[in-house]
Amino acid sequence: MDLTSPRIIKDIAERFGFGFSKGLGQNFLLDSTVLDKIVKVAEIENGVLEVGPGFGVLTTELAKTGKKVVSVEVDKRLIPVLDFTLAGLDNVTIIEKDILKTDIAELIRQEFGDKTISVAANLPYYITTPIITRLLESKLPLKNIVVMVQKEVAERIAAEPGKKEYGAISVLCRYYTKPRIVTTVPAGSFYPTPKVDSAVLCMEVSPQPNVKTNDEELFFRAVKAAFGQRRKTLLNCLSNGFGHDKEQMKELLCRAGIDPSIRGERLGLEEFARIADEIYYLSR
Repeated sequence: MDLTSPRIIKDIAERFGFGFSKGLGQNFLLDSTVLDKIVKVAEIENGVLEVGPGFGVLTTELAKTGKKVVSVEVDKRLIPVLDFTLAGLDNVTIIEKDILKTDIAELIRQEFGDKTISVAANLPYYITTPIITRLLESKLPLKNIVVMVQKEVAERIAAEPGKKEYGAISVLCRYYTKPRIVTTVPAGSFYPTPKVDSAVLCMEVSPQPNVKTNDEELFFRAVKAAFGQRRKTLLNCLSNGFGHDKEQMKELLCRAGIDPSIRGERLGLEEFARIADEIYYLSR
């Protein structure tokens, strides 16, 4: 069956008495060209973990690679639908779980062993950042993460220092990956049609973090503080965030070679690492 056909999707929904949930962000991609791009960019070698298969539109395309596909779905109403739409695809496993409450590392070990895999997903907008953060901070054996997300979120994640979209999530993703926007997708490419456009985001996971720092926790604490009050200078943000005297923090930033009067959005990974290391030395 053609799962990119709105008529087919409507017929399946009627057959199973399925109502689309706005709360769960259930908007299914219908553009076959974009589906092909997602699969191609994912460069699946050892298998793929999919988050939120929906009616199985992307799942079906992932399965065509012949590699193992493990799809995690939180909505129990979709399990019988997926049993129907994915019937005959013996390389697909559907797991009814909430990905945010799942031990993803253990799941990957159980399903893929010690192999490095890809992640592909059409992510619900409301949990995009929590899912991406969880995937990255868990330090999983991932080759890449290819996700459909709200366009504005993709722009924030892929933003470079100095851009207005650049923020803490940009730094987090650049710390672990090399992010890029593959293509933008208009709202009309989904059913039901959302109110915003989307984008396919590819994050190539680095074998090691893309910058060295003495204390990873301090690094991200500095990042969070720097973007905590975007209109304030870096000096004020870090002083408030760490509770240090301004003069002490000013000296620390000068030792790190950072202008205390600039704002956090101007800093790249290296600058944040130098700040974190100076704070690390100060606390020893």
